[in-house]
Amino acid sequence: MLYTFLFWLLALPAFAQPPAPPNVVFILADDLRADALGCYGNRDVRTPVIDALARRGTRFTNAYIQGGDQGAVCAPSRAMLLSGKSFFRVSDKLDGVMTWPKLLRQRGYHTFITGKWHNEPKAVGQSFSEGKNVFLGGMADHEQIPLSDLKADGTFTEPVKQGFSTDRIGEAALAFLDRQTPGQPFVAYLPFTAPHDPRSPRPEYLARYGPVTLPPNFQPLHPFSFGGSMGGRDEFLAAFPRTPEVIRAQTAEYYALITHLDETIGKILQKLNDRGLAENTVVVFAADNGLALGSHGLLGKQNVYEHSTRVPLVVAGPGLPQGRTTDAFAYLLDLFPTLCHLTNTPVPADLDGQDVSDVIRGKTKTARPVIFTAYTETQRAVREGRWKLIRYPKIGRTALFDLQTDPYEQRNLAADPKQAARVKHLTEVLQTEQARYGDGLLLTATPLVSPDWDYRSLRRVPDKWQPKQVLDKYFTEK
Repeated sequence: MLYTFLFWLLALPAFAQPPAPPNVVFILADDLRADALGCYGNRDVRTPVIDALARRGTRFTNAYIQGGDQGAVCAPSRAMLLSGKSFFRVSDKLDGVMTWPKLLRQRGYHTFITGKWHNEPKAVGQSFSEGKNVFLGGMADHEQIPLSDLKADGTFTEPVKQGFSTDRIGEAALAFLDRQTPGQPFVAYLPFTAPHDPRSPRPEYLARYGPVTLPPNFQPLHPFSFGGSMGGRDEFLAAFPRTPEVIRAQTAEYYALITHLDETIGKILQKLNDRGLAENTVVVFAADNGLALGSHGLLGKQNVYEHSTRVPLVVAGPGLPQGRTTDAFAYLLDLFPTLCHLTNTPVPADLDGQDVSDVIRGKTKTARPVIFTAYTETQRAVREGRWKLIRYPKIGRTALFDLQTDPYEQRNLAADPKQAARVKHLTEVLQTEQARYGDGLLLTATPLVSPDWDYRSLRRVPDKWQPKQVLDKYFTEK
């Protein structure tokens, strides 16, 4: 009897051990619009890995960025994602700001980054224990991307141009996972640079694509100015007016970059399986913003249309439902408190993000009643249910869209007398959201500017990162 008692007493600690905290693998795409994936209904693009990930997790159909205060929308978007704070409470700089990787590092996680960091180099060492093949910038030629390693003192090695970005980032992620063992929690933050331009995919991926479909809301030119220049780096990547031939060609190149990314993600997920880590790893897939790519006559993300503000979001992991799709509203900044919940980490009190883990688990249908988005001082938007209102303060114009019947925002109903009460209501909701987040912008500027613009007045020049094949194809006069 004594022997049996001692046996169970000695064995008790092993049985009483709490489960190991889950690992977090966070994969972030660059400039990936939500409808450029197979699991979001795109029949042209090939993304079998991401589609399979969506089937074993929860896919959000209404995930959004909150906006951008500059042309490089990805910088504030990533800052919001990492800090859990809103457009108006965090800049693109994260030095001294609490991020979810920093918090998990303080909780004992080994935190790793490879890929694009666009939020001030000094902040990397505050959030990450280790960094390999880190790109300290916004964009580069994919074949000539300068990559550095994080040193123990928080500084970086001299950048070296090492080859195609997707491959180098993927290789660093695989090497990191190869060194991990079950029971030692880690964060792997993997922000890729694809499918951001230059639209110069590896030839073997481009060869998989023939003619692709134009977006339903393709236009040669945007019909009015937002109240500022309609030019800029992103918009200069194709000539004005846009032609179906050029948009189809650039879309095929975009899809080829996405397929390359998808295959690389497949290798990462397979490595988790091979190392025995998959069963205790939360995997998040998202993007920092969308992209117009011919929609509404635009190419970039400097607008508040759905194609630029709505992003893919998939969350899968231990104990989470599989095969779920939710139309609940969510911001990327909601992922901070959500990851806290999924890793049993106390949530900081000063976040703007809201925990959407109950949405993921199917315990509730919604976490937010509305979505509020903004771009500089030229655009504000609010979405409530199926209805979306956009206000252009600089030109004094309003747009109203019924996204249920008009998902591509082609029919402006704001002038319809039957919608007057709805426009008034949504304008009030927009003002409430502005007050909630500390946005003091007046919805009608003084003085107003003309909505007219002339593409012939813009001087179209390429940026320094475009490789020769892009310059020859899209910038050489034919």
